[in-house]
Amino acid sequence: GILPQKHQTPRETYRPGDRIVAFLSDIDREARGPQIILSRTDVGLLVKLFEMEVPEIYEGIVRIVAAAREPGARSKIAVSSRDPDVDQVGACVGMKGSRVQAVVQELRGEKIDIVPYDRDPARFVCNAIAPADVARVIIDEANSAMELVVPDDKLSLAIGRRGQNVRIASQLTGWRLDVIGESKFKVMEEQAITALASIENLDR
Repeated sequence: GILPQKHQTPRETYRPGDRIVAFLSDIDREARGPQIILSRTDVGLLVKLFEMEVPEIYEGIVRIVAAAREPGARSKIAVSSRDPDVDQVGACVGMKGSRVQAVVQELRGEKIDIVPYDRDPARFVCNAIAPADVARVIIDEANSAMELVVPDDKLSLAIGRRGQNVRIASQLTGWRLDVIGESKFKVMEEQAITALASIENLDR
């Protein structure tokens, strides 16, 4: 098996004799004999590590509905439970964070957010953008987009460093997301009201 450069996590170094946990990404049958292509960056590695650490996932009680990842930096998984008595997030976190920390350690410190899945797209997106709170959601179903209005002091938290948090949340949910502060939204709202008021005979 080989671990190509593009499948190596940034900032990780590997030496001969190291034990490496990797995801089976592909099998190259054109090489001299079948060659196994391994990956440390594939989102499948994140999913499989949680399956190994969380018995409820392996047994099918808790399900990973979606997962998104920026290798070496941050990842998010959305989970649901088939048993109302089983807390899906708590099961993945483990006692004192033991289960999620085992995955974080294997991924060399990659930050992992575990969020509850919700059938309601707006609620799911609000869960995915955590830890920031969302004050209002404007949905554009035709373009699979949402505008999230957050308190001004939480704007940088919602967006994340270099847009990382909102970018991964977008990957996780499948919605294009735009985050704006409440003060900017109020200005936009006032401008829209003024523009509507200037249209003649609108009340008819």
